[in-house]
Amino acid sequence: MEGRPAPHPMTWPDEAVADGSATTPGHPSRSALFTAVRADPTGPVTAGLLQLAHADAPHVRRAALDLLHSLAGTRAVDTALTRLDDPDAGVRHRAARLVGRYGPPDRVLAALAAVPDPVVRTLLAASLGPAVARLGDDRLASVRFVARLHLLRTAPPARWRALDAALMADAGEAALHLEDAGRLWGRALHRLAREQHAYDIAARLLANPGTRRMGAELAREACHIWRAAPVALLPLLVRHQSRETETAPDLDKAVATALLSETARRTHRSLLTGVPPSVPPPAAVAAPAPLTAASAALLLAARPVGIIRLRRAGDIFGTLLDAGPLSFRQAAQLYNLTFHRPGRAQAECAPLWLRHAGPAALPRLLALMTPHVADYAIGTYYLAGLARMGRAARPALPAVTALIDRRTRIPVNDSTRDGETRLDERLLAAALGTFRAILADTR
Repeated sequence: MEGRPAPHPMTWPDEAVADGSATTPGHPSRSALFTAVRADPTGPVTAGLLQLAHADAPHVRRAALDLLHSLAGTRAVDTALTRLDDPDAGVRHRAARLVGRYGPPDRVLAALAAVPDPVVRTLLAASLGPAVARLGDDRLASVRFVARLHLLRTAPPARWRALDAALMADAGEAALHLEDAGRLWGRALHRLAREQHAYDIAARLLANPGTRRMGAELAREACHIWRAAPVALLPLLVRHQSRETETAPDLDKAVATALLSETARRTHRSLLTGVPPSVPPPAAVAAPAPLTAASAALLLAARPVGIIRLRRAGDIFGTLLDAGPLSFRQAAQLYNLTFHRPGRAQAECAPLWLRHAGPAALPRLLALMTPHVADYAIGTYYLAGLARMGRAARPALPAVTALIDRRTRIPVNDSTRDGETRLDERLLAAALGTFRAILADTR
């Protein structure tokens, strides 16, 4: 490894790194440091951070490497390489992530061959992408595991059994040094559409105490990917959870994720005695003030004709339509709310426009609504609108049933995987309710 510079006297931003303010989101010191580095990427602030990677205090070295990872990128690779044998494990692991993210493959491979720390070697191997495939015979099980996972991702079916067996043989040791091994395995199986195989492998991993944590990770990933996974895996997860004599956070998380599925909770109700619910009860919402035709008309009179957003639009126009036909101005407002912008107002107003304009408007309304039923942000509003249309919405049933029949969860962008699963479950419940409402309407 290269020589290490001598420590230098502490000045700003050194103090900000040492006291933690530089790594505290939203802190003025952090903002100032980021602004300074972005203004002069090779300037004195960056040089100071590179020096701090060699500070005496491990927490300062860790903070410096975190900041260098975010701010310096390739300029910090040489410094990070010198910290791969740091006495502090947190420093070593941060250095490995930086080298793996920004270092060229030849230098990553050279470092992987030189360092003894199994976690560092595993982190470096995981960063190699396709080049990791050549490490299938490495001396370290976790490196072999990463290499074979990469091979599995693109393997033809004829090679699946052999690769599964090799992964299973290394799973116990690999779990000691590879974070999220079960999640990574689950993603590889998803790529190959091997749903049932994922359940079978999770069951085998859960049965062995040495691989149970990995099995819980894989089971949880499966529940995040496939809608049927909670039903298939919840009994197994609950059984192993009940047998644990010590805290098992990964099992607890997997059970909590599986319990997000309403179908799993209903199917396995008898198994869940004593299992705390993972879905909080809905918060109480104050009922809005009741509307009359007169109060609804006053609310609309205060709004422009070109309105495209309106709180309680469904209640307002529904009240007016219950009382009689809309005025020309009110009809223009409803038209604008219905046809000008996708979103909650459109979804709520479309059934009301159908009431106002009659069956001739139906094809245009369904063409507006059906493309949005699988949208995780606004799909529930459109499904509710179709449900209110009743049998008139039967032409939309193929879109609704396509959403219900998905084996995988809808693509969602939320802050957590459990949050994404909740959104999919909410949309699925809305689609089932809409399907029943349309078929039940015999008017």
